Amino acid sequence: QVQLVESGGGLVQPGGSLRLSCAASGIIFSIYDMGWYRQAPGKQRELVAATISGGSTNYADSVKGRFTISRGNAKNTVYLQMNSLKPEDTAVYYCNAQFGNRHYWGQGTQVTVSS
Repeated sequence: QVQLVESGGGLVQPGGSLRLSCAASGIIFSIYDMGWYRQAPGKQRELVAATISGGSTNYADSVKGRFTISRGNAKNTVYLQMNSLKPEDTAVYYCNAQFGNRHYWGQGTQVTVSS
């Protein structure tokens, strides 16, 4: 049984930081591409950041220079360090694992940026 469990969301003031974690089980973590997506109310789910199994990363233009994705294969965990947060970063953040045509999602964690 595959499980992706996100944690680390919450309420933060503009300019603040949060670190999201996604712990994976039931998959061979090291061969999966891992990503973070987000969905704001009334908007489509969008890719925020991704790291492929080989280690390279890519980011949405809106978060470049502020967010950093990393993975710890020994802990089967992917992280998203979010700095200089803005109100427009407010969304539910979802962890994603992909290998070939296999796609798995976490349950999501709410991030709210507000003063």
